[in-house]
Amino acid sequence: MRSSIIYNPGKIQEPEAVSPAFQEDIFLEPISNLLDKYKDIVTPKITGDISTIHVDEIASKLANFYEKIRKIIDWKEDNLLIRSAIQRILKRNLIAEISVIKFIFNNKPDNLSESLISELIRGGHLKNDQIPRSKIPLVEKIINKYLVFLKNASSDTLFAGKNKINFFNWIMEIAACEIEDTLSPPRKENILIEAMTILVNDRAKSIPSDFISDQDKMAQTYIAVHRTLFHLDDAIISYRLIKLKYPNWLQPSADELNDYSSKLFQIWNEMKNELNSNVSKQFFNICENVDTVFTLIGDVLDNFQKDPDQLIQTFSQKDKFREIIIENYNKRIKTLKKRLFKISAFSTLSVLVGNLAMYFFVEVPLAIFLYERISFFAMIVDILLPSVFMFSLVSIIRPPSKTNLESVIELTNSFVYKKENRRIYEIKPTKKSKPLTLFLIMILYLIAGLVFFGFIGKMFLISGLPITSVVLNTLMIAINVFAALAIRNKARELTVEDKGTLWEFLLDIISIPVAQVGSWFAQKWKEYNIISVFFNAFIEMPFITVVSFVEEWSTFLKEKKGNIH
Repeated sequence: MRSSIIYNPGKIQEPEAVSPAFQEDIFLEPISNLLDKYKDIVTPKITGDISTIHVDEIASKLANFYEKIRKIIDWKEDNLLIRSAIQRILKRNLIAEISVIKFIFNNKPDNLSESLISELIRGGHLKNDQIPRSKIPLVEKIINKYLVFLKNASSDTLFAGKNKINFFNWIMEIAACEIEDTLSPPRKENILIEAMTILVNDRAKSIPSDFISDQDKMAQTYIAVHRTLFHLDDAIISYRLIKLKYPNWLQPSADELNDYSSKLFQIWNEMKNELNSNVSKQFFNICENVDTVFTLIGDVLDNFQKDPDQLIQTFSQKDKFREIIIENYNKRIKTLKKRLFKISAFSTLSVLVGNLAMYFFVEVPLAIFLYERISFFAMIVDILLPSVFMFSLVSIIRPPSKTNLESVIELTNSFVYKKENRRIYEIKPTKKSKPLTLFLIMILYLIAGLVFFGFIGKMFLISGLPITSVVLNTLMIAINVFAALAIRNKARELTVEDKGTLWEFLLDIISIPVAQVGSWFAQKWKEYNIISVFFNAFIEMPFITVVSFVEEWSTFLKEKKGNIH
């Protein structure tokens, strides 16, 4: 197996501060570097006067309300909200770059970078009066770079049809990642990812040794850490992989910019190959079993945000470190159900909004066209059943077992201290099943999915829904199952004991084949989310105009008020 990614471990391991001698004797090197880097991050920097960007508070309240509605409609994770907002702004203003009717869509303002930052502040994604105006030219430079990419790509024969739209979306995602990284860099997140990547990669052993190269192993570990520790999506992973492979991506020379532009489609395919590697599941499973360690270490770091000098002392005393790990573990356990309820509430609302849209914009017109009728009872079942089903699936997620805590402490110590036993994780070729065994398993897998879909479809038919609505709603149930399994994985953030129960095994038999169908349909739903498209085309653009008008009006009134004295 060969990889296109040349992953440079030196970039991650380069220390920003020299560790004390006793620190080197006690801690593993990545942990020692992690503590030094965190201390540097939270230590206040001496700066002079800074001019910041200010937006009107009244306009900000309006925009913030709209962003909350978008969160329900777009069904995004919290860590994707700011990037999602950046993407919408970029697409709204740069759609002319791929549109053949540019005289309609060519609405790119001259000061897009400033208006983009202001819009993010109004929406509550960035703090008011906290973003330096010096960020404006940096964002403008990023936008101009990606404009060059789009213009050069438009002459490529691959830049056509659906491929054109997908590539445009990908470029906008990468641009949004770079802008977010410039405006609000996740420094603590990055140093935790670096430490976990080095430590897990060191313990992952290829069997046989030539099964996977060292570069591939590091790259796949890096990808898996992103997916498990912070549940980051493919866009941000691709952006960071690109930065590693092309060190001058952020500030390319003229020649490098042309070189990158000429092989953008090659880079796009390289990223897809890396993210969909055959061994990616093995690395994911390893990282999922140990991400609890770094989640809790991140919580411990936050405890010393105002007093970072105490970090090394706390980590160096095992008894004290054990106490603070237990304290933060218990805090997460207490908030786990609350956070799961919040996730389930937002996902249920998203399902409900999606069902309403599907019902009135798709199902009713189809029923009328096919001369079918929908009763009031059928309408209630149609709209509410998928939402209730989603909420029920999330509600049955259980917290870790009581014996899990000791396993967490033992595992954490093995990743922090030198003189601890450490576990080695094997990466090896997938064992091929016997043809007959594999055939039987696939038959049972297929039967389980068909039985579930048949049962759900029968329920919808009994309620009096037309066949078109039965098909659409059954697919919506599949999306719910997929989303519920994703949420269940997040609920395992504190679990290191892999003690599956018979109940979970039986549930997986039914849910996993359904979730696979739901995963595919969810991806298509994102591409063709008619509510999202409706909001983008008919609500967002006029709404942004209204917000800008309110801000100018408020500024005008403040100026007039200042003249009254």
